[in-house]
Amino acid sequence: MANTSRRHVLAGLGTAGFASSLGTMSSLGFNNAWAANTSGYKAMVCIFLKGGMDGSDTILPYDQASYNQLRSARGGLFDAYNSDSSNSTRNRANLLQMNLDNAGQFGGRQFGMPLQLAPLHSMFEAGDLAVVGNVGPLIEPTTRAAMDNNSAILPKRLFSHNDQQSTWMSFGVEGANRGWGGRIMDRVVASSPNQNRIFSAIATSSNDVFLAGEDVTQFKVGSSGIAEPNLYDNRGLLGYNDGDDAARDKIRAFLTKRDFQSQNIFEQDMATATAKAVENSAQFAEAQENATPFATEFQDDSVSRQMRSVAETIKIRQFLNVSRQMFYVSTGGYDTHSNQSGSIGNLHTQLAAAISSFRQAMLEIGEWNNVVVFTASDFGRTVIDNGDGTDHGWGGHHLVAGGAVQGKRLYGEIPLADVDSSSYTKSRGRLIPTTSVEQYAATMGSWFGLDSGELRTALPNLNNFNQTDLGFMGRASS
Repeated sequence: MANTSRRHVLAGLGTAGFASSLGTMSSLGFNNAWAANTSGYKAMVCIFLKGGMDGSDTILPYDQASYNQLRSARGGLFDAYNSDSSNSTRNRANLLQMNLDNAGQFGGRQFGMPLQLAPLHSMFEAGDLAVVGNVGPLIEPTTRAAMDNNSAILPKRLFSHNDQQSTWMSFGVEGANRGWGGRIMDRVVASSPNQNRIFSAIATSSNDVFLAGEDVTQFKVGSSGIAEPNLYDNRGLLGYNDGDDAARDKIRAFLTKRDFQSQNIFEQDMATATAKAVENSAQFAEAQENATPFATEFQDDSVSRQMRSVAETIKIRQFLNVSRQMFYVSTGGYDTHSNQSGSIGNLHTQLAAAISSFRQAMLEIGEWNNVVVFTASDFGRTVIDNGDGTDHGWGGHHLVAGGAVQGKRLYGEIPLADVDSSSYTKSRGRLIPTTSVEQYAATMGSWFGLDSGELRTALPNLNNFNQTDLGFMGRASS
């Protein structure tokens, strides 16, 4: 390995683990000049719903004819919900009707959300949330006819959890080492020399590929923020007397030593990476310590705790020297092959509460217009049930929220539950996406400040689609 490559790899260890830094071993030399507009502050927050969120059980038909059609296609699942009962969350009378500003585009069809999504429904009605229908990984626009005659160029390993999670995040199957969140942030740091790349890409959960870039690596912030190893507060680690304090000083000096000398070049770089990590953690922890707590309360579940960490990180943005940040939040439980009627309600409740509390926190600090929260998932699920569950699908419906979102609208398509139509694959009732992940990403990337050339570099299949801006980021940020 070339010496420059080795150093580039190990430099990433100051902000991420060794495994996430290995991806920088190829395609080095990212020195191009770009033109992203990074004035002001903006943040994108991805909430990845692992397992495959069922879009048809999240955005439901509300007009009677469409509702009856879905009820017929999903007889077992609707029976599991006991949908004929006046108390059922899937009884049409209990759905929360969505009053779309663009209702005229859907020929009289109406849509609704389950009761558990009430906070998101309120945001939708207020214009702070939009729905993007039938999104999924695509290499090119794809039809059922093209699939049936084998002329369609399709993403690899469709319907596989690990591969489709990776494809959503990186446009490549499991093993890909660059995510589109990281690719977008690469363009940001290249265009903004004052942008602190250390705190540009923040993960609150697993170090998945979404935030991995050429020049940007993800900085991990846990549900409780980041705690700098404090050898003085934890005095029991080494003792309590003056001599023990001197030992602590020596340990800290050793950990932050940047002129470590060794004949082993990897030892030198590991020492430098350790020093950077300690310094970065100290900077972040100090900024956290000086921040006033939010008045907004978050629930005590995984997704809410992660969104609270995102909010707290945005609150200290000025101390971190960033004008753009990309966040990655993930939560599981959406692989609902069985007991969907018993599990998805709680998942919806947690998701709605987390996004709603985050909105309130951002309003509290005046940043709601400058953030966009969006969902992603392995895939949608089959419109045909398997009893009390659904199987792996393809296209799915997603939520986008923020003060700059052109909300109270449905973008893209939500096909009728007619599995014999050309909207679905030949078997299993899997929606064929009509909006690509790259179109979805490009719409937010443009609002984020990237120009068309940068977007096409970050999103490799974008050139294959005529429409690159879906329009849901139509409201100007302050």
